[in-house]
Amino acid sequence: MVERLIESIASLRLISPNDRLLVGVSGGIDSVVLVDLLLKARFNFAVAHCNFKLRGEESDKDEAFVKKLAEKCKVTYFVQSFDTRRIASHAGVSIEMAARDLRYAWFEKIRLQHHFDWIFIAHHRDDQAETFFLNLARGTGISGLTGMSAINGKVVRPLLFSSRKEIESYAAENNITYHEDETNAQTEFHRNKIRHLVIPMMEEINPAFRKGLIDTLHHLHDTFLIYNQSVDRAIAHVVRCNTRGEIELLLAELRLLDPLTSYLFEILKPYHFNGDVVEEIVNSLNGQPGKQFFSATHRAFLDREVIIIQKLPQASFDQFYLEEDCSNLTLPLKLTISTSKRLDNLCLKTSTKTALIDRDKLQFPLILRKWQLGDFFQPLGMQGMKKLSDFFIDEKFSLSDKENVWLLTNGVEIVWIVGVRLDERYKITPETRSVLTITLD
Repeated sequence: MVERLIESIASLRLISPNDRLLVGVSGGIDSVVLVDLLLKARFNFAVAHCNFKLRGEESDKDEAFVKKLAEKCKVTYFVQSFDTRRIASHAGVSIEMAARDLRYAWFEKIRLQHHFDWIFIAHHRDDQAETFFLNLARGTGISGLTGMSAINGKVVRPLLFSSRKEIESYAAENNITYHEDETNAQTEFHRNKIRHLVIPMMEEINPAFRKGLIDTLHHLHDTFLIYNQSVDRAIAHVVRCNTRGEIELLLAELRLLDPLTSYLFEILKPYHFNGDVVEEIVNSLNGQPGKQFFSATHRAFLDREVIIIQKLPQASFDQFYLEEDCSNLTLPLKLTISTSKRLDNLCLKTSTKTALIDRDKLQFPLILRKWQLGDFFQPLGMQGMKKLSDFFIDEKFSLSDKENVWLLTNGVEIVWIVGVRLDERYKITPETRSVLTITLD
């Protein structure tokens, strides 16, 4: 299997034997086998481990195991812990998605800081099938159905030639110890559900299902290449840059494309417009000029002969702090702050420019910052949580309104959309003993 790994890496062509590799190691069988293979093949590598703090003591045991493995191999070891559940909740995404994004972002940070050439991940052939179904369930374009690439940017998956059974056999034959994550047998997470329920059911229908799917993924990859060539030809006719540096789509050329929605989806993909917005644009092509459409990063609007695409102003992530003894703030807003005891006759009817906050629920310093995509809060008077992006739509915020709004936060939790709406969790209640009053001047 060592020789097969060397051949697999050599076939990628971009990697040389002297490149420095950062290997993501969870402690499970796949990544530990990858470490053993790289060591025997004499590659220059270091080990990186993410502790997602999802399994209590077991997560810490994984961390300790990987550290000992790195010491045994005499290679450099990096570790980072994440409060994954809190981060996932704050971002409004699944734990799986949060963990994936955290892992790759941190690996890339380490790669750049310590001058590694590549990030090695221990995905194998069976992971391809699981990824196919995962992307299919989420809803994806053709690119999501082609499987994982052996190289994606600086991320390399050198074990795609191997099946899970081959990895298990290698581990047994070489007396390799590893940590088995008991959650891998559970079906709480989507990937595990596909692994333990969906794929076995498909194998009941066709025992050669896995091989058939891998062959299909290769065909889909080739189809995607042909598809991209057609899209590239369309882009050459439709897209141009105007004198202000903005992207323009020529409506006359666009209307010649068939199927129009699919072409436009691919043309607008780099600007993060989703399928629903693309359909709205297609349905509005013969409408009045001036109508606007938004993605998370760009806006598109109809002109007479073109669709103009503009990048949205980047939100400022500068943070300003409210210390416990602060009574006035001048930047970035003019705020007056005071603390008083809760009185039975306290008048709670205030304007949106004044926030009455249960002070005992706060931990100073408080933070003033701009809003970010993924922010959410519990609007005063509501039971559930709401994304700020949805709140802004409901409140008919203009683009300028969203760009100028400020948030007062208690750690990661939003306390007040300044001058707009208080969070239900921080309102004054009969149990409140101390009131923080903040007024926007």
